[in-house]
This record gives sequence, structure tokens and C-alpha cells, in this order.
Amino acid sequence: MSSPPPPPKPPAPVVNFPNSPIPKNPLGEGRYIKTAAALIIGDEILNGNTLDRNSNYFARFCFENGIELQRIEVIADDELEMLAEGMVQKYDFVITTGGIGPYSRWYDITYASLAKSFGQELKYHDETLARMEEASKHRTWITQQTEEQRTARKRMALFPEAGEVLFVASDIWVPVVRLEGKLCIFPGIPSLFQKLLDNLKPFLPLPTEDARPFRLQVFTPLPESSIAPFLTALQKRVKPENIRIGSYPLLQPGAHIALIGLDRERVKELGLEVEKELQGRILSAEETEAMIKVKRQ
Repeated sequence: MSSPPPPPKPPAPVVNFPNSPIPKNPLGEGRYIKTAAALIIGDEILNGNTLDRNSNYFARFCFENGIELQRIEVIADDELEMLAEGMVQKYDFVITTGGIGPYSRWYDITYASLAKSFGQELKYHDETLARMEEASKHRTWITQQTEEQRTARKRMALFPEAGEVLFVASDIWVPVVRLEGKLCIFPGIPSLFQKLLDNLKPFLPLPTEDARPFRLQVFTPLPESSIAPFLTALQKRVKPENIRIGSYPLLQPGAHIALIGLDRERVKELGLEVEKELQGRILSAEETEAMIKVKRQ
């Protein structure tokens, strides 16, 4: 006779934490983010054990919000301290992903390395600790942890003392820590990174709508070698207008051509020219989105 199934686990409590108030513009009144960079941390990415999805998501976030992403670095666990300060001096918005967790090696990678880079001490953040406990109180294994295990868990709330601790999502306890008004520290788990990044938008001095680029995609069945002379001449002609032309060949004959610029009507006008000259077809917004999804797979 088989034993009865175990009782179902109680559902996780629904938490509804208050978000942080929106602070003053960290770049200064009237300024907005123009350039960005990303530091993707982890030996597991460099050795092929983990697929990096965060850099692609961040690149799309930057493009959609009018930020020029100029640099992405995937770095080993011990290189963060050497790069962070220089990148903050050079770019308006810098993110790190990964290197956060209770394992002492991870904790040493991100929070401790960044604190050292900017001459700060580490300090437990009481509100983060309180939210962590509230969100985890239904987990029975918490009460069974040793003192050493509890200390390891608390490391996830041990931040550089001068960092801004921004609670941006009401249903999770994890904050975004911002240093020097520019560098934002994110966990590496893609779903958590994406949620925190999207919810961070109100806390960022983003460009206005008219400062955000417009992208138009044209498909041509011609091989890239056949379209290269026309595209080369076109790029030279529109360079003074700050319009960029890109060509992305397909495995089968044909290519996708991307036109990117701030002047939406001018980009559309050029798209019609490309469509005519290269036997092409302008892709709809839905087709473009589907194509981008395929490229991400």
C-alpha cells in the first residue's frame, strides 16, 4: 500500500513593500544619461557554464530609452575592482550584474570590491535585512540554519556605506544599490535583473522622447555583396545627419538593413529609398520585434 502524498506546501506570503522615494537627479539638474556601460561578472560565463542574457537585455533597454551603450565587458570574478572606478568616470550609467549572494567569494567580488574601489566601508543595511526576513519567514529551513549560515545570508545586505539603496519593486526585497550616482549593482539571475532594471526607470534621468533614436528595418533578397556599394554611398551621404546604416546578412540569400536616427521622418524617407533601390520591403514593427526575438535565441 502506497503512502499518502505529502501535504501541500503553504503558499508564499504576498509582500507589498513600499518603494523608495524618487531622489534628486544624481547627474545634476537638467542633465540626463547619454552613455552607458555594463560589467558582466562571472567565471561561469567565461567558461561557458552560464549563458549571458543580461547584456542583451541591457542593450535593448538602452536603445529603447535613448542611451548610447558604448561598452560591455564580461570579466572574471577578480577584475571588478580594477575597472569600476574608471568606467564611472567615463560613462553616465554603469551597471554590474552577478557576483551577489551569500557565498563569501561572491560577496567579496561585488560589494566588497566596489567598496574598496570607492574608498568606502561595508555596512549592514537595516531595511534590507528587515525586508529579507519578512519575505522569507514562511521558509521552514530558515529556522534550521546555523549561525554561520545565517551570517552568510546576511551578507546580501552588507553594502558600501555611502551607496544609495533603492527599493524599486514592491514584491521583492532585493534593492538596487547605486554608487557615485552612476553605478548600479544588480544580481545576475536574468529574471530578477530584468525586473529590477525595468522598475529602475523612474529613478534614472533618462533622455526625453525626442532624444531617442528610431530604427527602421528593410529586408532585401539580394546578397550583401550586391548591396554593399549602394549602402556604402548611402552611409557616406547621411553621416552628417547622424543616421547609421547597418547590414546583417542571412544564411540564405538576402539581408536585413537597419536605419537608425533621431529624425523619424527622415529615416522613413531613407527606408523608402532603400526599399526601391534594393528590391526590398520595409518590415512592420511586429516583424521587426519577431526578428529581434529570433536573434536573441
